[in-house]
Amino acid sequence: MTTVSLRLSDDVLKAAEQYAKILHLPRAEYIRRAIVAMNEDVLKQNRREQLMTVSKRVAADSMRVNAEFAAIEDAPHA
Repeated sequence: MTTVSLRLSDDVLKAAEQYAKILHLPRAEYIRRAIVAMNEDVLKQNRREQLMTVSKRVAADSMRVNAEFAAIEDAPHA
């Protein structure tokens, strides 16, 4: 494990200490978990943005294909 030194405002550190105490965790463990949770949130957001980008790229093709299926379904002798 690597040691990291960081600066936190007094308010942020005080809140971290209070929440760590509520959860019966050492302060360092609370901060580690907070970083892991933030990393997971960023990963999820990144995936969401990638999916939206790809979805926008294929939207026109999807609408064309849907129209083709609709035309076949509505044809009397298809």
